Amino acid sequence: MTDCQARYKEPLNFHFNASLTALNLLKKEDRESNEKSSSDACSISSWKTRYFNKHLLDQFISHFDLNPASIKNSPKDEELINYGAISA
Repeated sequence: MTDCQARYKEPLNFHFNASLTALNLLKKEDRESNEKSSSDACSISSWKTRYFNKHLLDQFISHFDLNPASIKNSPKDEELINYGAISA
């Protein structure tokens, strides 16, 4: 939310609405993935880390011509995606 350099009302409103919409969608995804957890905490930093790790893993798969099915079906895939994420 702090990366906007707009000075006029309309662009600022758009930026704030886009930021809050992204936050609400992230919270919805967090609730859906942790339905059995009783914790209400949502770590945005952990989600950013997970998305970055998933993107990095996809880049490795494409650049090294690896078989994506064998990697994504492995139980280690989830471990690699969650590497560095904060467990709440």
